[in-house]
Amino acid sequence: MRGVVLIENSAGHPGCVCEHGLSVYFETETRRVLADTGSTAAFLENAETLGVDLARTDLVFLSHGHYDHAGGIPEFAARYPRVPIYLRKSAGGDYYAMDPDEPRYVGMEKSVLALPQAIPLDCDRDLDGGVSCFGNVTERRLWSKSNLLLRRREGENYLQDSFDHEQALVLREREKYCLFTGCAHCGVLNFLDRFREKYGRCPDAVVGGFHFMKKGDYTPEEETVIRKTAKELSVMPTVFYSGHCTGRRAWAMMAEIMGDGLREIHTGTEFTV
Repeated sequence: MRGVVLIENSAGHPGCVCEHGLSVYFETETRRVLADTGSTAAFLENAETLGVDLARTDLVFLSHGHYDHAGGIPEFAARYPRVPIYLRKSAGGDYYAMDPDEPRYVGMEKSVLALPQAIPLDCDRDLDGGVSCFGNVTERRLWSKSNLLLRRREGENYLQDSFDHEQALVLREREKYCLFTGCAHCGVLNFLDRFREKYGRCPDAVVGGFHFMKKGDYTPEEETVIRKTAKELSVMPTVFYSGHCTGRRAWAMMAEIMGDGLREIHTGTEFTV
């Protein structure tokens, strides 16, 4: 199983651009899957630079309804109108980040919901060919407090986002399993608990952010959550490929505990599972 990071916050390959966003292309023996599409259509040009032929994509998977993961969908859909796009029914909600000055819209373009190839899901689904997905991650064990700034607007009210628009992608090739979590707003440990409940084992690889990124200093409580998370991940027989919303300072703290079990991703990173 092969993975190629088409876009991420940091540069890593000559000729590729980077942006605040995430897009990863996966290729197994039987399926080619595009997981998320970054903030803009820039991932499309990066794919050409990296030698990834997106015309062969079997399906697009959207991890959640934020612009930095769904921004490139309209352009991709225009170029490849026959490729199905799987997203949660609630992905088109009015999602905001509570910035100091005023709430900032962080949801995706509403036009995505109207695309004829968009397939909204409200349950776990087997997408065939060793590809499946699940949502409904409701536990909040060692949950990042950064999520408290993310809200869903209803009328004039900004309610705490429940992240019911979030889902995870599972790819299987022979005896290998890879889990793609996007931002893991619901908590990477909670996604892993749900994975083990469904599949009876740990994945061989996890790809995605941990959403520990923060502009200011971490509180002692937040540092404890980061280190406890890393400690639990470190004993799993799993390699974690992370970046994007994990945050550089959090990644460094986790790397001290996880060693080679934690690997940093950049635009252009390629890996095998």
